[in-house]
Amino acid sequence: MQRRLVITADDFGAAIAVNEAVEIAHREGILTAASLMVAGDAAQDAVARARTMPDLGVGLHVVLADGRPVLPPERIPALVGSDGLFHPDMVRTAFRIALDPAARAQMRAEVAAQFDAFAATGLPLDHANAHKHFHLHPMIAAAMLEAGRPHGLRAIRCPAQGGGIMAWWARKLAKGWRAQGLAANDQVEGLAQTGAFDTVRMAQTLARLPAGLTELYTHPATQDAYAGSAPAYRYRAELAALTAPETRAALEASGALTGGFARFAAGEAA
Repeated sequence: MQRRLVITADDFGAAIAVNEAVEIAHREGILTAASLMVAGDAAQDAVARARTMPDLGVGLHVVLADGRPVLPPERIPALVGSDGLFHPDMVRTAFRIALDPAARAQMRAEVAAQFDAFAATGLPLDHANAHKHFHLHPMIAAAMLEAGRPHGLRAIRCPAQGGGIMAWWARKLAKGWRAQGLAANDQVEGLAQTGAFDTVRMAQTLARLPAGLTELYTHPATQDAYAGSAPAYRYRAELAALTAPETRAALEASGALTGGFARFAAGEAA
């Protein structure tokens, strides 16, 4: 089976430092896709940059935790705290969505609003995923499929790397998504390396790339600290890895076809 590869940067629109890195990594490196936070502090800047990079596959990074909603907070009180931001306790939010019909309806409305906001940018929708992989919650995933289909959603991330319960569950959900006509990657590379996906690790990953569709999952930025950044995360190292000659050489040696999700969702094999 042919090796196929989507190289994605998450949190596009979170900060100027992230947007700068996405543009550098696409123009000067191997990045092929980015996931947009439509309510991020620098979302407008991200959209403006994306319009100058037509070969960058831009998808929606649905945010239901650790961020700002699109809808007014008073319309989604079950999902937000007193500060108007999404509640930081994802377990709490997950159970509320599962057990409370009102919370579930609010979640569906917010997801739909985020897809509408993405559509308003005029950018083609390459894929969808969720911040902190919250679409592993089946009700959130179902809401994304429901809201995304009218906007042309054709691909969704399967956050599965290696073994373990999370990978098993992700693959189980992905099987269902494919049965509904969506494309999903067979595996993700970069989850286990989160926060430290440097040049050596990325080149090693590309050298042992498996057959099938893989998503290389990254978080580059031009600064290691910005509003909303994770402590001790080596964002600049990930940007360096995406542009390093060693990484480019490893990708070329792999023989993998690269692109956004849309390329592979369309069944393109060459």
